[in-house]
Amino acid sequence: MELLIGDKVWSSWSMRPWLALKRAGAEFTETLIPLRTPQTEARIRAAGSPSGMIPVLKDGDLVIWDSLAVCEYIAEAFPQAKLWPQDRAARALGRSACAEMHGGFHSMRGELSMDLARRDSATLTPATGDDVRRAVSLWNGLLSRFGGPFLLGPDWTIADAFYTPVATRLRSYGVRPSDYGDTGGAGAYAERLLEQPEYLQWEREAVAPTSAA
Repeated sequence: MELLIGDKVWSSWSMRPWLALKRAGAEFTETLIPLRTPQTEARIRAAGSPSGMIPVLKDGDLVIWDSLAVCEYIAEAFPQAKLWPQDRAARALGRSACAEMHGGFHSMRGELSMDLARRDSATLTPATGDDVRRAVSLWNGLLSRFGGPFLLGPDWTIADAFYTPVATRLRSYGVRPSDYGDTGGAGAYAERLLEQPEYLQWEREAVAPTSAA
């Protein structure tokens, strides 16, 4: 398997399937394509992305694009990793949470773009504040329903992969979940995501680009 990804300091979409592959114990190579350069789009297409975007997973002659599709493929290829729970309701709610992250939270993703090198104290616009409040509510609802410590219960799943970049954003911009309706569960969950060994490896390997070469 080969995973095409962008710079680890910035690419939240690349992080998600990378974490899933690592959690599954899959053997894969990664091909990193520098982002934010004049050559980025051409390099992505030359590497074999049908959509001109990353991440992309190559498995033999099969090419899968889009982070959610890639994660679903990993879950099917490595069922022993339990990247989705056996409980049907938990799977359905987990997929709903992933789809909401995939297609929503536009203001938060725009205003609080992922930057692992950043440490700031941001003043949020009302729209971004609403997005953070929704993430906090979603986290607390699932944690309460399934008992934690992860969103769908005791096992880390694709839902946790999808919200790990949100946890990095909260840290990077100094956003406190307690200011957005959290009573402790969501804040502790965000910290827990950033303590997982797979994420810590990604973070160690994230080096901010120094040029547009």
